[in-house]
Amino acid sequence: MKAQPYRLIAGFIIIILIWSTTPLAIKWSGEGPGFIFGVSARMTIGLVLLLLIAFIKKVPIPLHKQALLTYFAAGFGIYGAMLAVYWGAQFIQSGFISVLFGLTPFMTSLLAYFILQEKSWSAPKLFGLFMGIVGLFFIFWQSIDFGGEAVYGVAAVLLSVFIHASSAVAVKRVHGDLASTSVTTGGMIFATPTYLVTWLVLDGEFPEDIPDHALWSIIYLGVIATTIGFNLYFYVLKHMQANQVALLTLMTPVLALWIGQVFNHEELVWGAWLGSAMILMGMSVYQWSDLLPRIWLRDKK
Repeated sequence: MKAQPYRLIAGFIIIILIWSTTPLAIKWSGEGPGFIFGVSARMTIGLVLLLLIAFIKKVPIPLHKQALLTYFAAGFGIYGAMLAVYWGAQFIQSGFISVLFGLTPFMTSLLAYFILQEKSWSAPKLFGLFMGIVGLFFIFWQSIDFGGEAVYGVAAVLLSVFIHASSAVAVKRVHGDLASTSVTTGGMIFATPTYLVTWLVLDGEFPEDIPDHALWSIIYLGVIATTIGFNLYFYVLKHMQANQVALLTLMTPVLALWIGQVFNHEELVWGAWLGSAMILMGMSVYQWSDLLPRIWLRDKK
């Protein structure tokens, strides 16, 4: 069934809002109860809701070997990537998280090139990658000025990007031919108990007092970002072209930087803005470089 345009537009706008506010919510959710409790509580809420949705909509969760491998690959990304970004969020501005996560297409393509032998690189794409690396250098340089802990935060988010991209490539390599809701729910089934074990080992104490902004951030991330955000993303991805969906990774960092400034009073100096701008421009070149020759040929005809 073809999706109604107004539903796609509404879904697209909602995803931008969710992805733009998620970095600040991640940062706030760990202020008070600690980042491990914050992410563990979020995933627990998300898993309960996903299982409820799967039960109501009768979404199958196959348990054959290939399906289990797919869930494990997805769960590895949900656990490792989120744990790293939650830890790193303690040390850097929330807007940086969104900007650095914009490097995911670069990282995914690099891993797919070596692991899946996907030959998707071209001169314009390499130029876009170069611009992204230069922008990353400016952000690292600016982080040193902010202090050593900021460098740790940037490094942790980059590790999160690597784990997230590795998980995506692993899921594609296993190729369990499963519905996206099944993969998400199965991955959460693997990841959530691991989070709870990590929390029990490293902390294990339920916080006596959770600040209001942390509590509401955890609820928001569990209910909105994890449950609604995932489902809307896959809905939009199914009915829109890939280059249109790629706009998400370009629009959300800009809005996330603004949200961090307005609602969390995060200061960004010229080096941070320059680095962020170069990463976004590099991503633009990377995402749409293949379209330019086709548009030129079409105009010539």
